[in-house]
Amino acid sequence: MYQDAEKMRAHLESSNEMQEGVTFKVKNDPRVTKVGKLIRKLSLDEIPQLWNVLKGEMSLVGPRPALYSEIEKYSLIQRQRLDTIPGLTSDWVIAGRSKVCFTRQAELDIDYVHHQSLWRDIKLIFKTIPSLLSGQGAY
Repeated sequence: MYQDAEKMRAHLESSNEMQEGVTFKVKNDPRVTKVGKLIRKLSLDEIPQLWNVLKGEMSLVGPRPALYSEIEKYSLIQRQRLDTIPGLTSDWVIAGRSKVCFTRQAELDIDYVHHQSLWRDIKLIFKTIPSLLSGQGAY
């Protein structure tokens, strides 16, 4: 992203393509450099988070980390998605990533929080691979 990306966001709020306005996504975000678009499309921007997994700050599977500015907009029920360690992949990542509205993301994450299991994690990891390779919903 360009250095003044956060300043530019205020002018782009009306272009937010995510329903409900909790998360912010713009398909052709002018704040992202050409190299950044390629990195995001190939999901290479996730690689640094593997370091967080190795340090024990994140898990391979779990709800995606949330920004504080997003958490402020969560309902009390949606805050349940914060009741576990954040992860690199989750049910909504394989369900379409950016194409999944926040309400559905939260529902899937809350279901995960209440029904975590090793078998579920293994299945999610294997289902994530084709999703990442296809680039579906990545922007």
